[in-house]
Amino acid sequence: MSDVTRILEKVNAGGDPQAAAELLPLIYNELHAIAKSKMAGEVPGHTLQPTALINEAWIRLFPEGQNPKFKGRAYFFAAAASAMRRILVEHARRKRAEKRDGGQRVDLPDSQLAEIAHPSPPDEILAVDEALERLAAQDQVSADLVKYHYFAGMTMRETAGVLGVSERQAERLWAYAKTWLRREIGQDMKR
Repeated sequence: MSDVTRILEKVNAGGDPQAAAELLPLIYNELHAIAKSKMAGEVPGHTLQPTALINEAWIRLFPEGQNPKFKGRAYFFAAAASAMRRILVEHARRKRAEKRDGGQRVDLPDSQLAEIAHPSPPDEILAVDEALERLAAQDQVSADLVKYHYFAGMTMRETAGVLGVSERQAERLWAYAKTWLRREIGQDMKR
């Protein structure tokens, strides 16, 4: 049994308030890799950095006075990736609201209009999130597979194990989900 699994069991039991504090140093590098991959698509100078994303996700995973339950290592990392995704979506919504609410009208030369025609990263994040929500309404297993494999960075074998399907079935679901999301996101960007 790995140290991470052992500590997660202590967290689940709820008897050791220091268990979460023991867990962070063991998994920080993996959380940082997840956060960094999530931030890769963001514009340079983004106000949210990977370390801040980890800290905010950690606070959401281990709220003060509550005892979270994680079935195991894979479930924990899926929950962490999901928390990071929600934080980025919230951040994107705030950015979109700031664009709509503030500022003055400025006439731009035609050369700059081409740059603005492309969706900004907050719009892309929101389009992916909205498409993933629609996929979940239609096919929860495929949506969960995307969350675990893509967002949490779990291997296809780990993802299949968490979902209770064969690795071959997980590969088929992954192919379906990618195609479905590409189509939906393309339609979102046209609206």
